[in-house]
Amino acid sequence: MTEQDFITQQKPTWCPGCGNHAMWIALRQALAELNLKSENILMVFGIGCSGNGANFFKTNVWHSLHGRTVPTAVGAKLANKNLTVLAIAGDGDGYGEGMGHLVHAIRGNANVTYIVHDNKVYGLTTGQAAPTAEQGYRSKSTPAGIIEEATNPIALALAAGGSFVARGFAGQAKHLKELFKAAILHRGFSLVDVFQPCITFNKINTFKWYFDRLYNLDQDKNYNQQNLRQAFQQSTVWGKKIPYGIFYQNKRTTYGDNLPQLQGQALVKRPLKTRNIKQLLTEFS
Repeated sequence: MTEQDFITQQKPTWCPGCGNHAMWIALRQALAELNLKSENILMVFGIGCSGNGANFFKTNVWHSLHGRTVPTAVGAKLANKNLTVLAIAGDGDGYGEGMGHLVHAIRGNANVTYIVHDNKVYGLTTGQAAPTAEQGYRSKSTPAGIIEEATNPIALALAAGGSFVARGFAGQAKHLKELFKAAILHRGFSLVDVFQPCITFNKINTFKWYFDRLYNLDQDKNYNQQNLRQAFQQSTVWGKKIPYGIFYQNKRTTYGDNLPQLQGQALVKRPLKTRNIKQLLTEFS
C-alpha cells in the first residue's frame, strides 16, 4: 500500500495552511506504512472541519452525528472485530458534546483509535470557543472571555484509565505519523489529541506559539511511558513549556475481550437466525 491508495478524487476544502492538511498526510502515510488495506479500515468522522475529512480518505467512512463519533466507532468494532476502526473528531465535537462517550469508551478500553483535532475553536461555525480554549479567551460566543477553565484531555484520559494517551502536533508531521502508527497498533482505546492550529479564527495558538513551547517526551530518556505518576505530572505542564508525545501506555483487556458473545467469528460473519420473541413480548407487556 502507498499513501496514494488512501486519497479520493475530492480536493480538500480546508483553509490553506490549516493544520488539517498535515494530519491528513500523516495519517494516510501511517496507514500505508502499516500496510493496511483500505477495505479493512473504517473511519468514523464527527461534525466540523475535521469531519470534512470523510470526503478525502479512501476507506470505509461513516459521517456521524455531532458528539457521537466514539459510540458509533465502538459499535462498529463490536460488530466487526476484523476492522481497524478510527474515530476522528474535533475538540468541540469530542470534548464538548462527546465528552461522556469518551470517558466511558476509555473505561471499557474499546479497541478503537481516537484522533482529536484540537485547535481550541469550533472552526466550521466561524470560531466559537471550544472546551479546550483557555480561560479568558475571547470569541464570537464569548466576547467577554471564557469563564471556565480549559479542558485538559490528557489528564482526563489518564484519570479515566486510558491505556494509550498521547499528544501530537500538526507542525511535526513525521512524528505525528509515528504517533498514529503506535496508536493504531495499540490493542485497546488510543487517544491522540493533536494540536492543529486554526489559522483563520485562532490568532493566539498559532504554529509559532506551539513551536516556541513544545518539547518531545518521546526523546526524553528519563521518561517512562508506563509510569502513571510521571504521566499525570507531565499532563499538568502548561505555559512556557508544553509536552507532547506518548504520555502513557499499558496493556489490559479490551472491551471485546470481556464479552463471551464476541469470541470466535466476527458478528457480521455469523448467519442470521429467525428468533421467536413472543415470550419476551408477553413477559414485558
